[in-house]
Amino acid sequence: MILPKERDPRFVTIRRGGTLTDSDHHLLALWAASCSERVLDLFESARPEDPRPRRAIELGRAWARGEISMTEARSAGGHAMAAARDLSGAPRHAAYAAGQAAVVAHVAAHELGAAAYAIKAARAAAPEGEGESAGRLECRWQRDQLPEAIRELVLDDQRLRNDICWSVFYCKERVGETALPNKRIQCALAVALHLLH
Repeated sequence: MILPKERDPRFVTIRRGGTLTDSDHHLLALWAASCSERVLDLFESARPEDPRPRRAIELGRAWARGEISMTEARSAGGHAMAAARDLSGAPRHAAYAAGQAAVVAHVAAHELGAAAYAIKAARAAAPEGEGESAGRLECRWQRDQLPEAIRELVLDDQRLRNDICWSVFYCKERVGETALPNKRIQCALAVALHLLH
């Protein structure tokens, strides 16, 4: 589960009653494509003859450039996720990342799905005992790719949806910035602050 039960209006386009501009929607799609493309080789090494995840990433970018319709990108995303169904581990997560990136054209909030599945792919591909570290590195890389125009939006979305995205966004971003606390840490801090007052 990567989508919240209630839609965040910041990820709904203005024409549909939200606050998301078309330019920011396109930036979200491009960022999601970059996140998923970075782990695409994990799928392609398992299924080199299957072009569906790569095609989904390409069509997600094409949609952001205004070259294809939303339905074409969404359809490609569905095909990429179908490529994942009989796989497991890193190849499966990488294909799902590509599919999620393409469907950002339809629902902008899938941007975190692409990023989260890419982190899961990096974790799964890492040598035994190094998965968490690989996931944190991937998370930091993704954050370094965020365009300024959507940076705070995505970082806040990661904070809000980290728990439903397998807590993969727990990584330090830059010097001076803190990692996203998980739910247990947040609760412990709240209790400690309450006891201090």
